[in-house]
Amino acid sequence: MTQRGQGMAADIAEQPGGFARLLDGEHRAAIAAVAAEVAGRKPRNVMFVGRGTSDHAALYGAYLTEIRLGLPVASASPSAITLYGARPDFSGTLVIGVSQSGGSSDLTGVLAAARENGGLTLAVTNNPDSPLARAAELSIDVAAGHERAVAATKTYTAELLALLLLIEGVRAGDGRLPAEERAALDKLPQLAEDALADPAADALAQRYRFASRMVTTGRGYAYPTAREAALKLMETSYLPALAFSGADLLHGPLAMADPDVPVLAVVGDGPGGRAMRDVVDRLAERRADVVTIGASDIDGASGRLAVPAIADERYSPLLDILPLQKLALALALARGEDPDAPRGLKKVTSTL
Repeated sequence: MTQRGQGMAADIAEQPGGFARLLDGEHRAAIAAVAAEVAGRKPRNVMFVGRGTSDHAALYGAYLTEIRLGLPVASASPSAITLYGARPDFSGTLVIGVSQSGGSSDLTGVLAAARENGGLTLAVTNNPDSPLARAAELSIDVAAGHERAVAATKTYTAELLALLLLIEGVRAGDGRLPAEERAALDKLPQLAEDALADPAADALAQRYRFASRMVTTGRGYAYPTAREAALKLMETSYLPALAFSGADLLHGPLAMADPDVPVLAVVGDGPGGRAMRDVVDRLAERRADVVTIGASDIDGASGRLAVPAIADERYSPLLDILPLQKLALALALARGEDPDAPRGLKKVTSTL
């Protein structure tokens, strides 16, 4: 008999290998070719479309696009196209659909409409033969392999890395990353191994076994991590988890912070992490139970899920999510749930 959580645990453990696979010559070259094509087409703006976990990967892509490419970014509203029949003019727009399965009809509908109305369309998916990939002019295979559990883990981080390689390749102009960047990225598999080796998430799961709700928070590149962590907790443990940017948390939601509401705060060493220190201070004033995710201890926090120090904040989301995935797995098991097959969920969710 298969043990509960065995599939999710295996998926989580495969992520260092997934990073290495995407960084090898074949896959890196394929993404570089797409990046060079995008750069040559000179889009004036970018629109992302995704659902659930893939929408959080798209949010990371949005931060990268605005910060590294200097292009304005929007998030598509699929229902405007699929339910209301809108057909915007997508001229000059790069439309990126992000989906693990590539099987959601509303995302496919957006890319099809964008392509018909002047947009440059790109699918980022774990299924290169999917409807989404076929609807797009360009596609990137994130090459994560079969995911056993319903809750996405390794496909999420593969999407993050694929988007990073794409956007940095567009920034380079010819798809080829500078040697210094390639060398830094080649360290990711080992850094991921180191992050996954830390046992702190298992102990934290016992501490929060009877929590009735949680809050996750982060700023900048860490905000997608906070949103994805909240989703994983809800999917696997059925635990209400609210995700806020650190800035939004201070505008009203801070009032609900108290010792009975655990807060998971992603606090790195870059600009986003530095901005989060004031948030942790404010939470500490309310005696909130704050656990940080990062490479350094933070004053005011009661604990930390450690990740290796990394030179560039752009890479942090690929590591910060790993102990949070482990926490979601361990917490689900501690609460007697099966994270491999959450009730009411399927691997492919079809929305119109």
